[in-house]
Amino acid sequence: MKVAPKIVFLFNDEHPFFDALRPNPNSSLSTLEDVFHLSLERYGIRDRKASGTLLHFVDDNGVYQMSIVLMQNYEPPILACAVNEVLASITGEQASPLPTFLVPSLKLKWEIKNSAPDHKNALYGLRIGPETETTRALATKTEKPPSFFQIHHEPLAIFIQLARVLKLPTFVLIGQSGTGEELEVLHKIGELLASTSILCFVRERIKWNPTTTTSKDHREPWLAMYG
Repeated sequence: MKVAPKIVFLFNDEHPFFDALRPNPNSSLSTLEDVFHLSLERYGIRDRKASGTLLHFVDDNGVYQMSIVLMQNYEPPILACAVNEVLASITGEQASPLPTFLVPSLKLKWEIKNSAPDHKNALYGLRIGPETETTRALATKTEKPPSFFQIHHEPLAIFIQLARVLKLPTFVLIGQSGTGEELEVLHKIGELLASTSILCFVRERIKWNPTTTTSKDHREPWLAMYG
């Protein structure tokens, strides 16, 4: 799978970023959209494929400057197989160095014990794998997650686990917001992502459909991973 040196990796519930990240009007970047369907037969899955959409930002010389990978929705156990297959397809065709993965999350559920007021609308960053120029820059613009934070979003927890095993250069952007403030945090994360390349975050393109947290999200986190 041909991709740029920087990849924004999205699950389907993070679709607003796919809609709103666009080329800067002052740049010469163009967009190239494609889809992928990868076989999961090696996992014993014959009736499903690892599918999604690719959006590339390409310069005048045909060089990919940034790519967005948008995964379709999957449930366990197919979810882990699909994510692993997509990562294998990306890294298997890349010469060293590996691309840097940027992973924003809005649907992430955090349990915060004794949360202080200064956590409101904060942006946290979790670096995984080898450091790159991009992850180093993002680390200076975000806060390190406190040790008492727990990940309650299964797709992201699976991605983090695989990124650690595969030693992928990765930076996870996590927005912490109060009730009704999710859109403001989405804007902040989107603008930070855009700043890593010649892109802009077009707020008018956002289609925002917030969902409520279920009791299961609080009661049964799939996995706890600490910053």
